[in-house]
Amino acid sequence: MTVRHTKEQVKRFLEAQQTMRLATVNGDGTPHVVPVWYLYENEVFYIGTHTRTAKAKNVEKTGRAAFCVDVGVHSPDIFGVSGHGRASLLKDDVAATASRILARYYDTVDDPAAQELLADTDCIIRIMPDRMASWSY
Repeated sequence: MTVRHTKEQVKRFLEAQQTMRLATVNGDGTPHVVPVWYLYENEVFYIGTHTRTAKAKNVEKTGRAAFCVDVGVHSPDIFGVSGHGRASLLKDDVAATASRILARYYDTVDDPAAQELLADTDCIIRIMPDRMASWSY
């Protein structure tokens, strides 16, 4: 059964989950879908990456992205949120935002793996959703 979820339920879910599938469109019109780490804050998504990646190039070219965050394969624990929106590349103050993203995944951003990711992040994809839908079963 599909249930209508409150904004607060969706917010809590997105803040608790770890992996988003990010969809962008390649130059030849084909879809590009990748799993990414993210931060959801003030109804905006932030994803750290490098300008050399296909997702960053696609966002820069189209200014659009779609996403899906979900969990559960057995009812009644299936819950998800998907949507699409305006996307842009942020190139200022990257380290601060990237550190906030990585803090969700590491005990400390001083972790060597976190530092390696931080050093390789030169932009942040920002998605301002135009539409989001949630579902549960």
